[in-house]
Amino acid sequence: MRDSDFSSKLENILNKQFNPTAPNAAWCTDITYLWTNEGFVYLTSIMDLYSRKIIAWTLSETLNVSCVIDTINKAKKHRELVSPVIIHSDRGSQYVSKEYKKATSKMVLSYSKKAYPWDNACIESFHAIIKREWINRFRIKNYRHAYILVFEYIGTFYNTIRIHSHCNYMSPNEFEKAYEKFKRISMSTAS
Repeated sequence: MRDSDFSSKLENILNKQFNPTAPNAAWCTDITYLWTNEGFVYLTSIMDLYSRKIIAWTLSETLNVSCVIDTINKAKKHRELVSPVIIHSDRGSQYVSKEYKKATSKMVLSYSKKAYPWDNACIESFHAIIKREWINRFRIKNYRHAYILVFEYIGTFYNTIRIHSHCNYMSPNEFEKAYEKFKRISMSTAS
């Protein structure tokens, strides 16, 4: 596996513009670790910056690039991409690999500055929140137990119930539904 890339050829296209005006305009992604009694497992997440919704995630027992590619493929499968989406990440080896560039070939790649996590603050914040609000409450036995906990938090709470000030105090799902409703009304009145 290739090392992280700190060259200047990787541009920060997103440039801390964390508030796109529509879904699927800008995504951010990162990997965090979760401790279990059997060792670390790794959570890869992709967030749509419009709603702060976690649109795809993968839990793996290794840091191989395949976990990132699986997450990208899940996101592409679940979201309708009309125009090229910006996908922002850090410069870790998984995100500069040939496999990643191939999986994201129709996307606009954006990278944080070297050793500057604030460029990816939204997904970094999500990973801190999932640990603080949920994961750290448990003594996690193994991969399976961690998977169940992540599934419960994202699928039955974070995306569906947890309110966000960014989303006008709605959940990410509610915020996206409000956008779709507004879009339909706007289109019908324009006709």
